Amino acid sequence: MIQKTIGIIGKTILGIFIFLFLYAISVFLISKITVNSDVSQKGKEIEIFILSNGVHTDIVVPVTTEIKDWSTEILFAQTASKDSLAHYLAFGWGDKGFYLNTPTWSDLKASTAFKAAFNLSTSAMHTTFYNNLNEGENCKKIRISTEEYQRLIAFIEESFQWDANHKVQWISGHSYGNRDAFYEAKGSYNLFYTCNTWTNNALKAAGQKASLWTVYDKGILNHYP
Repeated sequence: MIQKTIGIIGKTILGIFIFLFLYAISVFLISKITVNSDVSQKGKEIEIFILSNGVHTDIVVPVTTEIKDWSTEILFAQTASKDSLAHYLAFGWGDKGFYLNTPTWSDLKASTAFKAAFNLSTSAMHTTFYNNLNEGENCKKIRISTEEYQRLIAFIEESFQWDANHKVQWISGHSYGNRDAFYEAKGSYNLFYTCNTWTNNALKAAGQKASLWTVYDKGILNHYP
């Protein structure tokens, strides 16, 4: 009986290691496959950005254009600063429990990580207003057309949960700073669909260069050297 139990435990551990190995290899290889590799930015008038903190990526768009005024939905008044002079707005989708309960890595709990990894939690949208952005290794500027931006807008809007009055659902009392806020979002975070997968899919929706599939930030940024 003891030997049988040990055998089952051993096979389980081996299975986990094989899964993690195949997962890591898949993440590395598939993220290198580029889609929309021939897209051009020439003559396109709308600037957006891919912004990374080294782990998590956001899509950053103008607060106001002729096509869309985000400030009518993502309200300045829902940030601590209530500063209405920002030019850019960042969107980052992610696990709600992780977002709200883990402001720093030292706050991370095993239960939060487990729920996030295995599709056991809900999601949230984190928005941040910026006055300026500086291009660099972790901040890439892209120029897109009006039609491409409209598709990006549709993708972002579809990621929110909307109430009966077609308003985004603000999660009050939570922020990381003076210029950000959280909102209820659709979908669930898991090992195969992370915050960076969402950003990557946003780029795909807009017809921009992206990975075939990725779960980490460099899987996106490496396509924008």
